[in-house]
Formats: sequence, structure tokens, C-alpha cells
Amino acid sequence: MSEVEKTRYSDEELAEFKAIILDKLEKAKADYELLRSSITHTMSNDTEDTSPTFKVLEEGAATLSKEESGRLAQRQLKFIQHLEAALVRIENKTYGICRETGKLIPKERLKIVPHATLSIEAKESHNK
Repeated sequence: MSEVEKTRYSDEELAEFKAIILDKLEKAKADYELLRSSITHTMSNDTEDTSPTFKVLEEGAATLSKEESGRLAQRQLKFIQHLEAALVRIENKTYGICRETGKLIPKERLKIVPHATLSIEAKESHNK
């Protein structure tokens, strides 16, 4: 008797992925909050700086890091949205199915990239 190829992950497997995603989501949100607070300078100690020269140099560096933090925050937000979308796919029981081939994305890939929607084959064909 040959084993029929699975068309979706079992509820137990989906629960396992959900736990991984929720863990990553929690960390991603914490990182996002850190980035946001660094942009808005809620952890800043500006009033303690007395040297005007130091202040000018620091502001130059702060501008650069603010832009960098802004970019990182945007990427982090996008990552959070991808993880949240993956949770919706788990609820719909469509999680882990390649949106191009319709085949299951290997567990190993999903454990590394839990928000993946393409199998490696589909992703490689996109990059050509």
C-alpha cells in the first residue's frame, strides 16, 4: 500500500507551527517596540549633555541611526504582518501549502521561515 502524498499539515502539525510563529511574533513585536522607542527617543538622556560640540556630533549620529531605525522598524513591521498572515493560514488550514505548486512546503523550511508561502522550487523559478 503506497502512502498518499499529504495535501495539508495535520492539526497537530499546525499547532506546532502556530507555537513557533507565536514565539517569533512575540520577539518581533518586542524588537519593533525597541526600534520605535529608539526613534522617538523615549529612552533618551538629551538633558544630561552639556557640551555643545558633543551635542552637534551626537545629533548627526542620532539622525543617521533614526533613519536606520526607521528602515529596520518598517522591515520588522512587515515581518510581523507576514507572521500574522501565517496565523490566518493556520486557522484556514492552508498553512504550509505552496501558493504556486499547491504542494506542501517542507517542514524544515517552515521551521526556518515560518511565514513562507512558496516552496524552494517555486521561489527559485521566481529568481530566474
